[in-house]
Amino acid sequence: MAAWDELKQEVSVELEQLQQFLASHHELFSRCRSKTLDNVELSALAAVLHSFYTGVENIFVRITVRVHGRKFTTSAWHKELLEWMATPAESRGAVISPSLREQLTEYLTFRHVFRPRTHSNCSGRRWSIWF
Repeated sequence: MAAWDELKQEVSVELEQLQQFLASHHELFSRCRSKTLDNVELSALAAVLHSFYTGVENIFVRITVRVHGRKFTTSAWHKELLEWMATPAESRGAVISPSLREQLTEYLTFRHVFRPRTHSNCSGRRWSIWF
């Protein structure tokens, strides 16, 4: 049972960090609702969305490794991990609902659009369609 307690504590810390992170960007979220963002604000928002999903994914990785001793190694591991969290396993129920999986899939898709942009900013890629 100690392993479950440790996992619960780790997930709790991750959730608290996510909440603090989102709270620290409250002003940016308010701007999004009230005006058209400039390029700097768009880049900041994209980075926040990317970081948010990465934080959620960190929780899922912890659960998968701690509970199942499993690591995903294929090139589609991000998607497999999300599917795994929405699927009941022998030692646990589904971690997230199908509805939440669908919502998080949008973040995952955005993340795959955002990451190439950050590594090839001058390549002429356009990602503003997401905003």
